[in-house]
Amino acid sequence: QVQLAEFGGGSVQSGGSLRLSCAASGYTYNIYCMGWFRQAPGKEREGVAVIENYSMTRYTDSVKGRFTISQDTAENMLYLQMNSLKPEDTAMYYCAAKLGGCPGSWEYFPYNYWGQGAQVTVSS
Repeated sequence: QVQLAEFGGGSVQSGGSLRLSCAASGYTYNIYCMGWFRQAPGKEREGVAVIENYSMTRYTDSVKGRFTISQDTAENMLYLQMNSLKPEDTAMYYCAAKLGGCPGSWEYFPYNYWGQGAQVTVSS
C-alpha cells in the first residue's frame, strides 16, 4: 500500500504562484509514475502533469510553460510549482501514483493511489 498526502494549496490572485507538495509513504518501490490531477466543481477530473521514471515529464497543454512537476526520490516527495496562475486553474488538486509506467493518455482511472486533495483558488 502507498499513502499520499498533499499540502501547500491556498488562495492567490491571478498571476501569482503556489507550490503543491505530495508526501508518499509505504511500499513505493514499484511506483514509476506519479502525477497531479485536478477537478473543478461540475467538471471531470483532468490530468495536469505527470513524471515517469523519476525524470520524464509531460504536461497538459493548458499549463505548459507555467507549471513544473518535480520529484525528490530520496525524500519520497512530489512537487508541482505553479506560476502565472489563472482563475481557470481553480480546482481541487490531487496527487496520484501508479504501479509501473505512466499511461499514454490523461485518463485518471489507471492510477492506483490518490491523495485527499488540496484546494487551489485563483481570484481575478
